[in-house]
Amino acid sequence: MAATVFYLDEIPEPGAIAVLDGPEGRHAATVRRIRVGEAVTLSDGAGLLAASEVVAAGKDRLELRVRDRVRAQLVSPPVTVVQALPKSDRSELAVELMTEAGADVIVPWQAARCVANWEGKARKGVDKWRAAARSAARQSRRAYIPEVGEPHRTAEVLELVREVKADNGIAAALHESGTTRFVDLPLAAATRVVLIVGPEGGLDDAELDALAAAGADIALLGPTVLRTSTAAAVALGALGALTSRW
Repeated sequence: MAATVFYLDEIPEPGAIAVLDGPEGRHAATVRRIRVGEAVTLSDGAGLLAASEVVAAGKDRLELRVRDRVRAQLVSPPVTVVQALPKSDRSELAVELMTEAGADVIVPWQAARCVANWEGKARKGVDKWRAAARSAARQSRRAYIPEVGEPHRTAEVLELVREVKADNGIAAALHESGTTRFVDLPLAAATRVVLIVGPEGGLDDAELDALAAAGADIALLGPTVLRTSTAAAVALGALGALTSRW
């Protein structure tokens, strides 16, 4: 089994000692009970991986000797998920699942039919999503922690779609009314992919029309209707098989 991954902002050169403390150190030393002699992979969350060995363990703290450092390659095409805000009990689950499935960038979207409303509490919502992405990235041993962007309104999502299309990318709004199958999109040739996932109540007609006018494909992901919290993860799995990402 590959060594467990923990995140550290600054990773020293091979041969030097790295100190893992704070929340990551607490999780490693106290929750996971990692001990002297165990192998651990350190990452800065931005692609740098360091094979390390624990040389000292204390309360909420590990000291590790760095053995080797490598830079993980970025996968292609990069994928941004525009996620309409789910209900509070499924909000962080959506982020966890799409992180484990490989999302590179996650954009919260205040869509028309969102039950959740981040008005006045966007900072708290973004912080929770970033914490969920970091935790899920650690669990799935990712070298890159997904970037969680600031909340978008529909006008900003439309601008993102136009930008991606101008860059020879694909923007796919996942919806049961789609006449184009997701698997039939030219995903392998795309420079970038944006997946747009609606809320529990679905995308409304005005949003679908605006997205299509901006250049998005209204795409049918599969034969069943998925929850907003799981749709992105399923689409990312399909993308992994349909492109060189996997």
